[in-house]
Amino acid sequence: MPETVEVGYIAPRHLAGGGDPAWITLPLHQSCGWTYDHDPLMPRVVLTSPDKSAVMRLEPNTDGQWWVLHHFGEQGQADWYASFGARTPVELIAGFVDALTGPAPPVETSDPFEPLRQHNWESAQGAPGLVASGGTAFVQRLGDEHGRGPWFVTATIGRDRPVWQARFGEDTPPHLVTAFTTALADPQPVWRANGVLGLPTLDPNIISRKVVDVPAAYVAAALTGRIESLSGRHNTPPTETSPPGPPTPRAPRRR
Repeated sequence: MPETVEVGYIAPRHLAGGGDPAWITLPLHQSCGWTYDHDPLMPRVVLTSPDKSAVMRLEPNTDGQWWVLHHFGEQGQADWYASFGARTPVELIAGFVDALTGPAPPVETSDPFEPLRQHNWESAQGAPGLVASGGTAFVQRLGDEHGRGPWFVTATIGRDRPVWQARFGEDTPPHLVTAFTTALADPQPVWRANGVLGLPTLDPNIISRKVVDVPAAYVAAALTGRIESLSGRHNTPPTETSPPGPPTPRAPRRR
């Protein structure tokens, strides 16, 4: 095993590619007690919450969303859903599922647009919603006269190149959508250890990619650290810190 691994730090994070699905599936199972249903003959994973109120399905789907979560009401009927395209960065999905499985917020109401405004997202022209600087991400709610409706988050490269889309049903708790938009708006880059595989573009005018050599042990320990951090939520008060990632060495080699 090599002593170091090349890790690319990508910004904006919504164009970093999907990342490792284990960043979502392993913590749900090992930290949050979700059970899994896996057929080795089928390329899919189904995870069910301990109280059976939510089911997360990961399944390659060339015509739709790869990640789909259904939340069920008291009579077993689906009362809201969330779904994410294949190239939705796992760090953004993690913001959503960590909020879903974490302690209930002190205030149930929140504005999913607020984290975007705090990072200078602007009103979109010709459609209700907010757009990121550079126009590569757009968040909108298709509301009715009462302000109710589903949420759509779309990452694009140019007008005709959609990269991924996240969708939230109209009854999705606002604090969960806000957790996703908070992760989306975070200006910090995310890391990828698979070179340029999965990146939707290498255009330096659209993304920033800095490559550093990181000890392989740090990369291997990143997921373990995330699992331990989420497991500790049941014993310690929640914090505002981000999930751990591989530290940058003191004297990295950059390209």
